[in-house]
Amino acid sequence: MAHEFSGSAVIDRPITEVFAFLADGTNDPKFSPRVQEIRKATDGPVGVGTVFESTVKDAGMKTRRSFELTAFEAPRRIRWAERSKNMVTVPDGGYDLEEVSENQTKVTIRNTFEGHGFGKLVVGFAARAAIKDAPAFAQRIKSAVEAS
Repeated sequence: MAHEFSGSAVIDRPITEVFAFLADGTNDPKFSPRVQEIRKATDGPVGVGTVFESTVKDAGMKTRRSFELTAFEAPRRIRWAERSKNMVTVPDGGYDLEEVSENQTKVTIRNTFEGHGFGKLVVGFAARAAIKDAPAFAQRIKSAVEAS
């Protein structure tokens, strides 16, 4: 069974700036404290097929993650799928961006969680924590983009 969450915020920046910031996955640690380190693992410009590899810390445990961009529609939509094998993974996630005005952009982050093995027992807890944090997560994205 998959579990989903989403969160939105209006960012005081043009849609093209917000898209560029989010498309650069190496910016993730600026708004996601669980991301300890991240790097772009593929050559060339960011787009469909680009892979980002990271080390994250959840519930005191460090794990390696690998995400591949599956949709890249500037400046409105980014999608990814986790390719790593962990107890809880994100088979589908992404950002949707809407132009509110010339200098404001609404961004919505969404992720679907899936449990594997023992992860099937804990995925509900992970999802509930993400749902609870979703508004704050969206606000952290807003703060990071506006500070860049």
